[in-house]
Amino acid sequence: MHIPDGGEPKSRRGRGVTMQDVGRMAGVSQVTVSRALSDPAKVSPDTLRRITQAIEATGFVPNALAGALASRRSGLVTALVPSITNIIYASMVQAFGLRMRDAGYQILLSETGLTLEAEEETLARHLSRRPDAVLLTGIHHTARTRRMLLASGIPVVEVWDFTETPIDACVGFDHAATGRAVGDLAADLGHVQAATVCAGDERAKRRMAGFAMQFTRRGGQAVLELGYDDQASLARGRAALARLLDEMGFDRGLVFCSSDILAHGVLIEAQARGLRVPQDIAVVGFGDQEFSDATNPPISTVHVDREAFGRAAAEALLSGIEGRRDGPAAIDLGFRILRRGSA
Repeated sequence: MHIPDGGEPKSRRGRGVTMQDVGRMAGVSQVTVSRALSDPAKVSPDTLRRITQAIEATGFVPNALAGALASRRSGLVTALVPSITNIIYASMVQAFGLRMRDAGYQILLSETGLTLEAEEETLARHLSRRPDAVLLTGIHHTARTRRMLLASGIPVVEVWDFTETPIDACVGFDHAATGRAVGDLAADLGHVQAATVCAGDERAKRRMAGFAMQFTRRGGQAVLELGYDDQASLARGRAALARLLDEMGFDRGLVFCSSDILAHGVLIEAQARGLRVPQDIAVVGFGDQEFSDATNPPISTVHVDREAFGRAAAEALLSGIEGRRDGPAAIDLGFRILRRGSA
């Protein structure tokens, strides 16, 4: 290939390096280059060496989508999560990604926020890339999202929630049961008054509803509920306890938070006001984040094995891709309450 005075192949400045360019430099046909890329064993070692050298010299990147049209595989797997900064989702996706990469797949990851409509829009864009499988967060989706997934015919796993009737497979736990278990804990500890602090996530709201129902069923007063439409933060946790104390008549009892970061904020505000934890205000979070056992006192929380969720989700998709799974798979990995110094 002639390289002009500018120092790079002419094709790289315009239409991009093509398979034909690689073949010309290697002294073979475009068909031979294609054959070498799809099955190196079909060409001689010398031919493969010259093609490889030409690819390295030109910076040619094979068209994975074109190959997918022939093989019906793109090597891509979609993963959609509400937040890529939330450690709960980040650690789960990391474990998921490691297993999928070990199996030869790359992850196409996007953040959807907290609305079903954002998930629908993002999924449509991802499906246009022809992924081989899809990971979604949660079991609730728009009607169009469900139609797109069913029409795609590819394996789907819904994580971080549980249903006996998933779209294809699900790996999760029962959020309402989680809340009920914390409600039993609050009652067993002798609390008469309780409150919930919840971020704007549908699954978190189910945990709070389960808690409120069980706590009152066990003889407690009506639970005071305080919610936010956005993500959890330390500041919102502090502001929540301030409102509960100053405006909503909460003076002592247990506060159940939808995340450990909100619980940490509640803990800080209680201590700033001279309240004793857990004697005056008991605090329970969710997620068992890394800092939770390092606060003073350590935060009682609900533990779910995030890495196990990621690995199980990957196995569910791989079994679907490889045709090893017959019918829907619903896996409940459960949860456990970790009692520490805050409750």
